[in-house]
Amino acid sequence: MSTLAHNKNFNRSFQVLEELEAGLVLTGPEVKSLKMGQADLKGAFISIKNGRAMLKKMYIAPYQKAAKNLAAYNPERDRPILLHRREMLYLANKTDSKGLTIMPISVYTTRRLIKVKIALVKGKKQFDKRQDIKKREINRTIARHLKR
Repeated sequence: MSTLAHNKNFNRSFQVLEELEAGLVLTGPEVKSLKMGQADLKGAFISIKNGRAMLKKMYIAPYQKAAKNLAAYNPERDRPILLHRREMLYLANKTDSKGLTIMPISVYTTRRLIKVKIALVKGKKQFDKRQDIKKREINRTIARHLKR
C-alpha cells in the first residue's frame, strides 16, 4: 500500500470522529498522473447528494503524455466515490444533523485499486488548536529531558 497523496494540514484544523475507506473513480490519464505524485487534497471535501458521493476540489494535474483532450481536461472536476449504500446514508444523516463534514485524508493504492481514506470530522476552534500546540511542546520537553 503506497500513499499517493496526503492532506497535510488536516490534523491541525479538524478533529477526526470516524474513518472509512472508499473507492475512487478516475480516468486512465488521471491514474497515471496520480501515481506520479501530481495530486493535492488541499481544500478537498466530500458531498453526498441524490444518493451519490462526490469528491470535490481534489486537484490532479493533467498527464502530459496524454495529448488527447488535454485542453478540455478539468483538474478539479467532481470525482465519484464508491461507498456502500448503508455507509452513504449514515454519513449523509450525520452531516445533515450536526456541524460535521466529510474530508479525504489520503489517497493510496491497494493492489491495483486506488482508494481514498475519508473521515467524518468536526472543525477545531482556536482554543483547541492552542491546546494541541501546548501538548506537543510538553511532549517535546519531556522527550528532551529523557534523552539526557
